[in-house]
Order: sequence, then structure tokens, then C-alpha cells
Amino acid sequence: MDTQSKLDILSRDAQYDLSCACGTKNPQEHRKRSSNTAGWLYPTTTASGGPGIMLKTLMGNRCTNDCKYCPLRNNQDFRPTALAPKEMASFFHEFQSKRPLIGLFLSSAVLGTPEKTMEMLTDTAKILRRGYNYRGYIHLKIIPGSSKESIDEALRYASAVSLNIEAPGVDHFSKLSESKSYDQDILKPLAYIAQQTAKGSRYERVHTSSQFIVGASDELDREILLYSARMYSELHLGRLYFSAYQRGLGDPAIPGEKLTVSEQLPLFPDEVIPASNTEILTREHRLYQADFLLRKYGFGFEDLLFAKDGNLSLEKDPKLVWAQANPQFYPLSVKRASKDALLRVPGLGPVYVNRIVKGRREAPLSCLEDLRLPQSVLEKARPFLTI
Repeated sequence: MDTQSKLDILSRDAQYDLSCACGTKNPQEHRKRSSNTAGWLYPTTTASGGPGIMLKTLMGNRCTNDCKYCPLRNNQDFRPTALAPKEMASFFHEFQSKRPLIGLFLSSAVLGTPEKTMEMLTDTAKILRRGYNYRGYIHLKIIPGSSKESIDEALRYASAVSLNIEAPGVDHFSKLSESKSYDQDILKPLAYIAQQTAKGSRYERVHTSSQFIVGASDELDREILLYSARMYSELHLGRLYFSAYQRGLGDPAIPGEKLTVSEQLPLFPDEVIPASNTEILTREHRLYQADFLLRKYGFGFEDLLFAKDGNLSLEKDPKLVWAQANPQFYPLSVKRASKDALLRVPGLGPVYVNRIVKGRREAPLSCLEDLRLPQSVLEKARPFLTI
């Protein structure tokens, strides 16, 4: 196959790795792929909050691992292909010269060994940096089980790196894979990445992230968010992502019998079968909202409220749940309340709170309408505010 034909396959297979799927208003936004070559181009959110386009692909798709949630695991029947580092670098250099991109997101199935795969990824980045003098954004996936030397090489050339934690704890992780060690292949490399990118270290500039696969095991939201809070405080990760496991991508219900997506069963026999994928996507969206509370709104894990089953509400966003459980905290004065307090108001995020704090210094406020907030935002916040 020529390079474009390989990319058609590899970029399609890259849809299962959603680690740069920044939280958006539509949790399904990044799960649609066009039928033309624009399918390689991945809509994402830039650091400044605006939209951007990134070339996202795998180096290869034939994996030696057995992760039950992944369609590319080692016992599946599909057409394998791979790109050589020179081939990938040359294509990206030519492509981005014709259409400006914010960068390259490069991942891979495990091709033989973690070390061999990491060498292919880092060689691609090295060719772009040294051979083509590319100074743009490069995100490299760290392969589970990678050595410290391989991680160092990736950090040398990447703008960002990520290693998926996949599940909150060894018990849940062991249900997803028998070929990987949670401690050796996941936790120790994550800790090493944190050490090498800590403030004041050589690779402080490199952004770090990780990802949970939501719903592939029987984990609870409480467990995921407890791990999330610890990863932010102890590993100082820049960002966590949550990828909803969707029916039809994992093990088929009956060996040898091909079922449609709607007919396929969940990974585990005792799992309740949802009517559609809508519920798991809503759950993913709630986890993103809770994650924003931890990262941007001053909430701690102890502030998050869960239902009796240990999961977040699917009907209400987690900030509204907290607000309704703490009526004594409200209403807040828009004239006097602190910035941290205003961030606890449903509907108000950092942008609108900063606008309120700035606006009340510059002009007197006589009514809530003086805040000049979008009507939908104001109506959501109104019950919790006062002049």
C-alpha cells in the first residue's frame, strides 16, 4: 500500500484512542469520522481554548497486547499495516505545508515490544525536529512497559506525552488485560514521567496526561475520581481524559458468530446491558465536568457527591448537585462574594466569574442583568445569586 492507503486504515483505527478528545459540549463530537481523507484530521481544543486541527494516527495497528476493550487486540482478525518513521515524517511535513495544522498526535499499537514501538514513535519525532526543522506540537503516546531510556528519548522531542492508566486500581485493570502489569507497565512509568517533567526539571516544558477507559471494567466514578485527584496532586499531570467504552468494540458475545453493534453484549456477563451507548457517553461527560471542578473550580475530591451506587448523577451536573446539597452557602452577593465562592455557582465558569469580578470594579451593579451574561447562563445562576 502507498502511504495514503496506510493512513486511511491507521487513522481510522486511531479513533479508539481518544486521549486528546478535550471536553466539549457534545460528548460524541470526536466519535464521528468522515468518509473522505479528512478523517485523518482530528478536531481538538487548543491551550487557548480555541478550535484546532491535528493530524492523528497510529504508527501500526497489529497489537501484541490483549486489552479486552480494544478492537486492535492480538486475537482479532483485521488487516495489519504500519508506517516507517521516515514515511510518517515525510508525509506530515508535506501535508502540513499545504494545510496549517496545530500539530501531530502519534500513537501506536504495541508492535512486537514496547521498546521497538517507542523507537518508531521517537524516530518519527526526531526526523521532524532535526530533518525538517519542525517546531510545532508533537504529542507522543508512551507505550505501557516502556523503559526509562525510551521515555527520556520521547521527552526530548515531544511537546506532550501521555500514558493511559486505563483503570483505577489493579483489580479493575486485571479484568481488562492478562498480558500487562499494572505496577510495572503503568504506575512506574507514570511516576517516572512525573519525576522527569516536574517543575524545575529538564523536561518541565513537556505537557503530561493520562486516560481512563470508562465502563470497560466494573469501576465506580468514585474510584476514578479518587485516582484522578491523587494523580493531579502526586503526579502533577496536566490533564486527565475519560474514554467511554462502547458496546461492539470489545469481545463478541458468541465466538464465531458475528453480531451487530446493537446485539453485542458487554465485556462481563454480570454487567447490565444499556439500551444504547447514550448512558455511558453521559457518564463520560459527567466525569469531565467533575474533572473540571477539580482542576479549575477549586473543588476537592471530598466535595464531590455520589449516588449510593458510587457514581455521579446522570441527570444533573456535579456542581449543581453540590449546590443543591449546600443551600446554606447561597445566595452569593455578586458585589462582595470572592472569586472562589462565585466559582461554586451553577452556570458560572472561570471566564464569567472573571468578567463579574472585573465588571463590579468598573461600574455599579443594580441588578443581575447588569452582569451581561448570556441569558441561558444567567437563568441557571439566578437562584444562587443576589445583588
